[in-house]
Amino acid sequence: MLPTLNVHAAGIDAGSTHFFVATPDGKVTSFESCTPDLHRLRDHLLVAGVTSVAMEATGVYWLALFGVLEAAKIEVCLVNGAHVKNLPGRKSDVQDCQWLQELHAHGLLRKSFVPAEPIRALRSYSRLRDDHIRTSAMFVQLMQKALDQLNVKLHTVISQINGVSGLAVVRAILQGERDPAKLTDLCDGRILKKKRARVERSLHGLWQEEHLFALKQALAGWEFCEAQVKQCDEAITGQLAVLTRDLKLLEVKGPRPKCGRHHVLAVPKLHEHLLALSNGQDAAALPGFTDTSWLKLLSEVGTDLARWPNEKAFSSWLGLSPGKDQSGKKNRRARHRPKTTAGQIFRLAAQSVGRSSYLALGGFYRRLKARTNAAVATVATARKLAVLYYDAMRNGLAYVERGLEAYEKADRERQQRRLEKRAAEMGFALTPINAQTI
Repeated sequence: MLPTLNVHAAGIDAGSTHFFVATPDGKVTSFESCTPDLHRLRDHLLVAGVTSVAMEATGVYWLALFGVLEAAKIEVCLVNGAHVKNLPGRKSDVQDCQWLQELHAHGLLRKSFVPAEPIRALRSYSRLRDDHIRTSAMFVQLMQKALDQLNVKLHTVISQINGVSGLAVVRAILQGERDPAKLTDLCDGRILKKKRARVERSLHGLWQEEHLFALKQALAGWEFCEAQVKQCDEAITGQLAVLTRDLKLLEVKGPRPKCGRHHVLAVPKLHEHLLALSNGQDAAALPGFTDTSWLKLLSEVGTDLARWPNEKAFSSWLGLSPGKDQSGKKNRRARHRPKTTAGQIFRLAAQSVGRSSYLALGGFYRRLKARTNAAVATVATARKLAVLYYDAMRNGLAYVERGLEAYEKADRERQQRRLEKRAAEMGFALTPINAQTI
């Protein structure tokens, strides 16, 4: 028999309409998911003397109950559903909550990371903003589809149809302008300097009414999403003000931090707020990071990385470390890594680093990509970035860029030492070409 480590543990099976609660006395009670019923559930746990509750992270159903129990000072152990698979032949909502209660009482569950409530609010705004950006990308594709049906090939000539020039032309078309020369004049001078003839040629269309209607609706959808993104920026600004209410904003010394090209957060003094939340540690100095990506990451992992004892635990939680699959004499790498939102931020930063022509990590990415493939190189570079982020935020270590030339020099020296060692094992000695006498 396993020892009972927590005699005041309960288990809850979360669903869209009902919550099934198993208390330490073995009784199972069902509650509906409406707010008054959640308060009744909380009171039921308090009367039963429950101090800790285990609950699966099922969709978004757990969020409301988590907040109610957290306010009542009841510890909530949120667990991954894949880690609490029930025994064969025992699958029902009642038996699920009983199984959770039993595992939790014996201390067999691993608690998932859930940030503090203010950070959760910032995370909600940030994720909602990304949802609007993805939706706006769909409307851009619908605009391109409508232009193709009109046989207007502007989007194949300029870089993006949702840029200043592309939107000016699209709006003019919807207002009734059909002259290719006049439409071309609406484009930016840098485009006209090199592509004027091509742009004008691409603006001869067929102008069917139904496709113009589709273009109008796609543009309206894109404008709506962009307005939603701006409202999310305003909400993020307000939440950052709440988080830094008792903190002093630090002045940025030296050049302003780099920012991205698209969908940059319109938050006043964003860098100063992030520095204040991170005790002066600047993650934007890391390669591949901007203030926007830094804010997204902070909203996912919070401001205190003490939850992870070292950088290995942090990168493993992100899904960036090699897994382990051992059975008997077989020891293989696990194929499936968890795909976390925070890990994806590091992957995107790694892809950005891989396109650089002066960063040391860019040389590492390309060298590994040549040996393996882009996916492996991206994960390996993302793990290095995660370690740098952990060291900066937890240990206060500043990042110093060595440069691509220094990295390539060190790589050549490593290769030379390896070749010399291999040659010595085979009874040979390496001689540089320029040292040979002719």
